[in-house]
Amino acid sequence: MEKTEAIRIKHLVNLLVKSYQDHEEIIKVDTGNQLNRSVILEVLEKLRCLIFPGYFGRRNISAGLVEYYAGDLLEEVSFHLSRQIARALRHVDSYAAAEAKNIDSRAEELTFSFLAQIPEIRDYLATDVSASFEGDPAAFSKDEIISSYPGIYAIMVNRLAHELYKLAVPLIPRIMTEHAHSVTGIDIHPGATIGHHFFTDHGTGIVIGETTVIGNFVKLYQGVTLGALSTRGGQVLKEVKRHPTIEDHVTIYSGASILGGNTIIGEGVVIGSNAFVTKSVPEKTKVSVKNPELQFKSDEHDDKWEHKEFLQDDIFDYMI
Repeated sequence: MEKTEAIRIKHLVNLLVKSYQDHEEIIKVDTGNQLNRSVILEVLEKLRCLIFPGYFGRRNISAGLVEYYAGDLLEEVSFHLSRQIARALRHVDSYAAAEAKNIDSRAEELTFSFLAQIPEIRDYLATDVSASFEGDPAAFSKDEIISSYPGIYAIMVNRLAHELYKLAVPLIPRIMTEHAHSVTGIDIHPGATIGHHFFTDHGTGIVIGETTVIGNFVKLYQGVTLGALSTRGGQVLKEVKRHPTIEDHVTIYSGASILGGNTIIGEGVVIGSNAFVTKSVPEKTKVSVKNPELQFKSDEHDDKWEHKEFLQDDIFDYMI
């Protein structure tokens, strides 16, 4: 019986090895340059502790020790992140022939440039927390928002990843944002540019594409897509603006899709649920899908139907 099992396992091994040979593009062997995803996620968690000290990681930090607390975390983050960035750089053709010491030096420079942006990232996140509190009557406190709201976690990760993206660090930004996507259901590409006071109410199912530009005081509800009209061009479209621009003070309700790189949603626009927008909308416009007719059947009068159309209180001026 054991011999039969060994033969079967050997047969499976042979099949797998052949598959590895047939598809070399999805196997990594004989390389020390592969990134360690677990280390990157540990770095991300330490960055969250730096951004929101006392909320995560070590609790009860005294004011007199906060400097040492930040210093210890920064040393850990710098050490591990610079090594992961060095590995990431080796995936770039321009670094393929570079000496290890030059790559390591460049990785250290990038790491320092990134960490220097944390105070500004905190400035933005403070506005995001305020926007979440002011925009959600169900919020108990800002502590609740920081500790539990998925939208705050998603935008925090995006703001961190976006800085790495701007520094042209490969792979790591996407690992970070896809982790946030898996945890929160909110999918924000690290290339997306997002202004201050950003609020995602509920958030689940939101998709924000790479070349999206979002202004200040923007609110998105669950299921909103800021996407491309078409991706059939594949890599040819890599440097093309494919996703919309959302200007200041825009609110987009659940299930709406705004598509196209030439689509500009003007300041103060309100877009209703399930709208499908593929052209620019002028400022201070309201956009909605015409309400469908609702049918109600009474239990007492099974043979009779009541037809009634319910309209929103403020009929939108601009119909798709």
